[in-house]
Amino acid sequence: MEEAMVEQSGDRLDHPELPVEVVADVRKRLRRAAGQVAGVERMLGEGRDCREVVTQLSAAIRALEQAGFRLLAGGLTSCIETGQSGSGTEARELFEELFLKLS
Repeated sequence: MEEAMVEQSGDRLDHPELPVEVVADVRKRLRRAAGQVAGVERMLGEGRDCREVVTQLSAAIRALEQAGFRLLAGGLTSCIETGQSGSGTEARELFEELFLKLS
C-alpha cells in the first residue's frame, strides 16, 4: 500500500508533505505537457504552419502552469490540514513567493 503522503527532500518547514493523489495528478499533467512539447518539436521539424505550432506550444505552457498551480494548491492544502505551515507569516510569505513564481 502506498503512503498517504510523499515526503519532500530539503527543509521540512518549507516543504510540506504532498498527498499521493496530488503527486499523481501533477505527474499526469507533466507527462501531458511533455507530449505536447514533443509535438511542438515534431511540428517544427515537419515545417508546420506557425499558427499551429504556437497553438500547440500554448497548450504545453498551460499544462505546465496547471501542474504548478496544482502542486502549489496541494501543498497549501496539506500544509493547512496538517498544521505544518510554521508561523502564519512564514507560511503566507512562502506560498506568496511560490505563487508569484508561477504567475
